[in-house]
Amino acid sequence: MPLVHRERHRTSHIGWLRASVLGANDGIVSTASLMVGIAAANTARADVLVAGVAALVAGAMAMAAGEYVSVSSQADTERADLAKERHELDTAKDHELQELADIYISRGLEAPLAQEVARQLMAHDDIGAHARDELGITEAASARPLTAAIASALAFSAGAALPLLTVLWMPQRLMVVGVSVTSLFFLTVLGALSARAGGAPIVKAAFRVTAWGAFALAATAGVGMLFGARA
Repeated sequence: MPLVHRERHRTSHIGWLRASVLGANDGIVSTASLMVGIAAANTARADVLVAGVAALVAGAMAMAAGEYVSVSSQADTERADLAKERHELDTAKDHELQELADIYISRGLEAPLAQEVARQLMAHDDIGAHARDELGITEAASARPLTAAIASALAFSAGAALPLLTVLWMPQRLMVVGVSVTSLFFLTVLGALSARAGGAPIVKAAFRVTAWGAFALAATAGVGMLFGARA
């Protein structure tokens, strides 16, 4: 019996990882920025909290809907391509065999070997071979709309909850600075964790999300102070 060696690769969870990181990052940045902007206008804590909770709910729903629609479109495209490929396999199998062999030749195999590999793979799973090698559709990278939507909504909610919790215990006079500093800390941690999970450079990823978060917080704080001064 042949030994089956299973390796764990990061690409197997790239779909939910992307959606989760995007959701959490957006949850922290958008909710914290909104609350900082409102707090900078000398608004009462209760109003800042209401705005933050509304941002959490609306943002989570928007992220879920956006991810579902986007990934559903990708899934529809994949299904259409696979249906087209199945039709071609039914009506022009020899042409599809040569097409697959040409792909392997372009990757470095000699023509006789490429023909044999294509023949055996198509005998085993013709649509699977063409989906993988011609269309680039694999199990790890295939579109999963519901998974992406749920991951985005939950991640956004978790990210948005962090600045909300900060507002609960932060003194009113320190709210703008406190929420900004803690949110940037959360973004740095998120960037580092996502980089580690995805095998990317940790410092670069952490700096990237933190820098954009700092820009968003500064922009909304400026708007809040401008309108607060005019009130």
